[in-house]
Amino acid sequence: MRQVWIEKTGPPDVLTLREVPDAQPGSGELRVRVSYAGVNFAEVMARLGLYPDAPPLPFVPGYEISGTVDALGAGVDAFRIGERVTAVTRFGGYADSVCLPTGLVVRTPDTVSDAEAAALPVNYLTAHQMLHRVAAVREGETVLVHGAAGGVGTAAVQLCSIAGARVIGTASEAKHERLRESGVEPIGSRDPGLADRVRDLTDGRGVDIVLDPIGGSSFRTSYGLLAPGGRLCCFGVSDMAPGQRRSLIAAVRTMIRMPRFGPIALMNDNRSVAGVNLGHLWDETAMLVPQFETIVSHAAAGRVRPVIDGTFDLARAAEAHLRLQSRQSMGKVLLSARGREAEHLPL
Repeated sequence: MRQVWIEKTGPPDVLTLREVPDAQPGSGELRVRVSYAGVNFAEVMARLGLYPDAPPLPFVPGYEISGTVDALGAGVDAFRIGERVTAVTRFGGYADSVCLPTGLVVRTPDTVSDAEAAALPVNYLTAHQMLHRVAAVREGETVLVHGAAGGVGTAAVQLCSIAGARVIGTASEAKHERLRESGVEPIGSRDPGLADRVRDLTDGRGVDIVLDPIGGSSFRTSYGLLAPGGRLCCFGVSDMAPGQRRSLIAAVRTMIRMPRFGPIALMNDNRSVAGVNLGHLWDETAMLVPQFETIVSHAAAGRVRPVIDGTFDLARAAEAHLRLQSRQSMGKVLLSARGREAEHLPL
């Protein structure tokens, strides 16, 4: 089988394709013949050496896959060979086949394509965890989604629609028309008057929830835009990775600009700040599995439909990383393990 390895930190071309023997599932595991693997910003950060949860080098990245069960380990009787599934992999997903425990494996409904299935686990679980478990979004509330055209952003927009929440979203100008078609009120991600635009759109009140993956001074701006009772969910620090190579200057600058939230100020402001790192929740299956099943049921019923930016063969993983890191993508970037490849959408 083929696997994509990060052998050293650096730009996208450090991703290396290797041919290795197929692994055999151990006790309590199944093997999935992969159709698609999702590409996430955490894997970009890992490639740059900025992701502290990454395994020691060298390793195979990849948090999520879709495909078909083709082997069962001892004691696995909840799945059958030939069933289509989507799964969380905890690294190792950039491959033709993956062996993994059954805890975060869900059957793919007939109404959901393999490409759509691969786009569900990380982005939709992250968005669902923030909106429903952490921020408890309610009908009629206003949510500011930074990076509304990205993978988590498009997932959050769809989940907000189901909840009956209004969405204000930041994105580059080229993506605004497509966001409007999704019911989003767009603002330029680099608009120097972003805070004033949000206040104008909310008649000065501010927003109930902010989802912020940027970090640095963006967290301070987002906090300042919260209405009374508002909730800020921090789920990334993309400002630490502005280029194809690691920049310690950018990383330090982002950290220095991070605000410090004190309990007295939080009480006086009647605001909440929470962090979400899905990579630290994989063992919390009692928390995640019901959410995962809810997301898949939404997809089966057509209430959510992942936006696929495009797919790249495993051999073109470097191009997929470049596409994501350049902030040109709209929705999910995928790797194809079965030769089913389509060019990305131009923006």
